[in-house]
Amino acid sequence: MKIVLQRVNSAHVLVKNEIVGKIQTGYVVLLGIAQSDTHEKIDKAVQKIKNLRIFPDDDGKTNLSIDDVGGALLVVSQFTLLADARKGNRPSFIDAGSPQLANELYEYFIKTAKLHFANVQSGVFGASMQVTLTNDGPFTILLEM
Repeated sequence: MKIVLQRVNSAHVLVKNEIVGKIQTGYVVLLGIAQSDTHEKIDKAVQKIKNLRIFPDDDGKTNLSIDDVGGALLVVSQFTLLADARKGNRPSFIDAGSPQLANELYEYFIKTAKLHFANVQSGVFGASMQVTLTNDGPFTILLEM
């Protein structure tokens, strides 16, 4: 599993020119599911995201969690995070989870996140989406679980 976690001031995702998910302060979670991913890995990833302290405190130090700032999540499935472009000019997606597995674990990620966060929004699995965000910092972290 690969996750690109972006701290944002605001973000939204469009599908067919309609907003399907929108947040203010929080994280955009770009989620790439690999063949080897499991429910247990999803559980660990959600806990890691919940416990990360990457929001600034009053002194400007990254010392606050998403809960501390009342933040939200916008979760977007992105299988292209599993691209392997080391050879040739056309990326291989051989390590990406099958569409069935990826959809199941994407939905499980959202369900699990809703148990831990007050506001969880999402994109649409497999859809062509346009994600707009204002990255705060910019602050972006790559998590590999």
